[in-house]
Amino acid sequence: EVKGLHLAVLDYDRTPVSRAFVASLLSDGELDLAGAPSDGAAIDDLILRGSVDIALVIPPGLETGLQRGDQVLVQAIVDGSDPVAASQNMANLAARTAAFSNGLRLARGGAPAPPLDVRVRSLYNPELKSLMSMVPGLLAIVLIVPGLAIVISITREKETGSFEGLVSTPVQGAEYIIGKLAAYTGFSMVSAVVAFLVAVLWFGVPFVGNLAVFGALTLLYLLANMGFSILVAIFVSSQQAAMLIVLLIFFVPSFFLTGLIVPVNPESAQAQITAMVLPATHFVAISRGMFLKGVGIQELREPAIWLGAMAVASVAASILVFRKEAA
Repeated sequence: EVKGLHLAVLDYDRTPVSRAFVASLLSDGELDLAGAPSDGAAIDDLILRGSVDIALVIPPGLETGLQRGDQVLVQAIVDGSDPVAASQNMANLAARTAAFSNGLRLARGGAPAPPLDVRVRSLYNPELKSLMSMVPGLLAIVLIVPGLAIVISITREKETGSFEGLVSTPVQGAEYIIGKLAAYTGFSMVSAVVAFLVAVLWFGVPFVGNLAVFGALTLLYLLANMGFSILVAIFVSSQQAAMLIVLLIFFVPSFFLTGLIVPVNPESAQAQITAMVLPATHFVAISRGMFLKGVGIQELREPAIWLGAMAVASVAASILVFRKEAA
């Protein structure tokens, strides 16, 4: 269940009835009034930046129409980049509008026609196709595989004995880590290009963002994953054990805890913390935002900072820990 819905309201009517309608939507506290935009462009900007989940446009003449018993249409604008959340948000708003409409009918003596109706417009994914949302999100899962490859490579060297021979050479820990990262990151970027082309050409998902920015953020994501994978490989000697750890800590949780399938629960601190420490959470937001919305680095500043910090911290920790092991 999607909770913590952020609502923006553009009220052109500005009457006691329109204010009562908004108050009824917010009465139980499950919906949060996150903005009062001045026009349609402001609504689009709020949804683009992810500040609100759904925007309600109340037309002028709402109170007059309802007093006459006419059917009045209000518009709801939702972010369709996440169809699961969008569908639940629409259903939530429709149910609350129906409850308010029923109250009006009873006050008028039970007229049969509903006086208030919601018409929905979905941005970025008008038909709410799950494919348009899942394919960009799944790129985050696909690009975890290079981390598995690098962890298997290092632990294989330990199991075969070549790692001990390498440690005894003049090769420094930083050189070893950077060499591994350079080789695997290069091939991983090639894999990322292939995955990108499959998403666009095979599945038909439009990409409306900046390719250079997307490539740079993809590189950060790969470095973050590989840095954590190298840390695992340094402390574990078995290929099987290392691969299992990476799968259990990064791969499997990335399906269910990152917002890929269902949104992260904003009311659960545990869910929020778990999601934030997984690199895939931030890349899912980046990939969906750039594929479907065409957002730039300004809108993606927060996930970009998270990935950059994870990449720097994990690679630096790997170099420091490896030096201790080599000594």
